[in-house]
Amino acid sequence: MMCPLHEPVSNVLIAELIGDSPHTSRGEQRVFSWRPLGTSAVKVLLLAVAVGVYLIPSPIDPEPYIFEGPPPALDGPLAVNTRLQRGRRLFSGQLKGPESFTADQKGNIYTGTVDGKLWRISNESLTFIAQMGRNIPECGKSANYTLVSWYRNGQLIVADSYQGLFKVDPWTGEKTLLHSSTEGADGIPFLFLNGLEISKNGRVFFTDSSSKWGRRHVRYEVLETNRLGRLLSFDPVTGRVRTLLDSLYMPNGFAFSPDEDFLLLAETSIAHIIKFWLKGPKAGTKEVVLNNMIGYPDNIRLSDRGTFLVGVTTVRFRGRLFPPFLDLIGPYPALKSFIVKLVPLSWYNALLPKYGLILELGPDGEVIDSLHDPTGSLTWAVSDVFQQGTHYYLGSTDLPFLSAGGVELTV
Repeated sequence: MMCPLHEPVSNVLIAELIGDSPHTSRGEQRVFSWRPLGTSAVKVLLLAVAVGVYLIPSPIDPEPYIFEGPPPALDGPLAVNTRLQRGRRLFSGQLKGPESFTADQKGNIYTGTVDGKLWRISNESLTFIAQMGRNIPECGKSANYTLVSWYRNGQLIVADSYQGLFKVDPWTGEKTLLHSSTEGADGIPFLFLNGLEISKNGRVFFTDSSSKWGRRHVRYEVLETNRLGRLLSFDPVTGRVRTLLDSLYMPNGFAFSPDEDFLLLAETSIAHIIKFWLKGPKAGTKEVVLNNMIGYPDNIRLSDRGTFLVGVTTVRFRGRLFPPFLDLIGPYPALKSFIVKLVPLSWYNALLPKYGLILELGPDGEVIDSLHDPTGSLTWAVSDVFQQGTHYYLGSTDLPFLSAGGVELTV
């Protein structure tokens, strides 16, 4: 999101002043009378306003995108339920948008928040570890993802959405830059570091969601629907960064399979999940395993039973009269450009339903189960589903708390 450079034209009032006239008595007070202009004048005014807005340069250069069809029906494994409401909120008002989680061997949980802070959670107590990077203003708010993953030598690996990859001591807060965003890869700097995972052999896998837009312009990235994202890897021994996949639609979170022969990766802006093969005869190739999803996926986690848990940041439900908003405007780049000029992006969150949703997927992307919070009574805009034993922890970049509850996945 970015602070709007202009406000939409609205609530135009036109008045006519009635003063002295032959019919006004001397000493009679003059009054203001609001009278509508004639129909022709109103049409001219509205046309002038429309032309003025049209001539304002659009900040985005969108591409057309047509979804494969209407969203899937809410039945079978997608049937609405209230199982996600069976939890509680932790650290309300203390955590500002916890994005993702990891844990050490002792069961301590670590999270990074959108204000660039790293935290340790132990026995439901909260300890500040370090402040990462810059605190980027976002209309008075911070906008700096910090994603964490546990490294085998007892250090945290952190992806600062603007600054790059870091190693952080979880007890002292000491930070070491591993690879800066300005260095990037293949001559292209990183602008929006997002997903982060460490393989068993110590390689750091991560996504750069866009080579054009940073975190604070995430809604521009979604509306443009451009293929400007990459999946990359970093070797901490050699310091080498490799591009594994490019031309991706806002690549976000991902998770390795139990054998690490493939990973599942979310393409958030088009409601896709792809499988990228790391080993075997298909190594280096990708395939779409789930499209036309019920919502826009964020992070993906491997569950303790080998399935994949997907946080859905925004649901894609059809209204009574119209299809979902992005489905409606997706095929029309000119319309998307016009809307961005007319509507401040700070209004978009108010249009999003407060609906919490987690999907459980099989290895081929098939939906096995779903957990719902239809009213947002516990959470919504779920960014991460981190399972630890019999409990799960839910992240959300939009909420000032994290949610926790007992795992209730079907057998």
